[in-house]
Amino acid sequence: MYDFEFAKPGTIAEAAAALKGEGAQALGGGQTLLPTMKQRLAAPELLVSLSGIAEMQGVCVSDAGEVCIGGATTHATVAREAAAHYPALADLAGRIGDPAVRNRGTIGGSLANNDPSACYPAAALGSGARILTNTREIAADAFFEGMFATALEEGEIITEVRFPVPQVAAWAKFAQPASRFALVGVFVARFADGVRVAVTGASSDGVFRWTEAEAALGASFEAEALAPLSPPGGDMISDIHGSGDYRAHLVKVMAGRAVAAAG
Repeated sequence: MYDFEFAKPGTIAEAAAALKGEGAQALGGGQTLLPTMKQRLAAPELLVSLSGIAEMQGVCVSDAGEVCIGGATTHATVAREAAAHYPALADLAGRIGDPAVRNRGTIGGSLANNDPSACYPAAALGSGARILTNTREIAADAFFEGMFATALEEGEIITEVRFPVPQVAAWAKFAQPASRFALVGVFVARFADGVRVAVTGASSDGVFRWTEAEAALGASFEAEALAPLSPPGGDMISDIHGSGDYRAHLVKVMAGRAVAAAG
């Protein structure tokens, strides 16, 4: 590790001001950033911790019925407090990493980092969530821009994520045993106006919607509706844990499991 400055602001405004400094980096739970710094792949001069901002903590339900989660809310808190309102989302949060990761990692940090195998991007995209920052609101469909890339601008902070609650939904994850990241994960949600299917862990471009599956499930919300479909193509991740063809196959398998669980 190397020398750096540390700030722990108490408000969103204070955090935004601190992040305007040269070399400043927001710090959520640190589950990705700190290991990256230890490997000297990142070298921020100032870490601005978001963990002390009360207005970015917790889970609530809006008047419109959306589940609203503060950007600095930990996975463990989401798993516990969202269970009564959005069980599929709580299930996803409760299976991220291990207890240490779930009690430190945050939803805002996960979405901002946009790891191609992270779980929360699938929930946000599969739910049609809205990502609120200190300056604007971004629809999930416009937020994810590729591996580790998002629509966030420099110094922009995810303050809240608002999830519309579907009629039914489920999360199916084939986890890599050591890291507990998704080798492939599929989030399926059926709304009154259609079905959304979001896939993580499979593509080197990051999370994506499987639109062919959405159309098939919109006509018949049964796992059998996926049978005639070919697994999605594109640039699938191929590594020591599984080939691109294997991951493409898993997309269809996990989508079927999610539909069966949601059914």
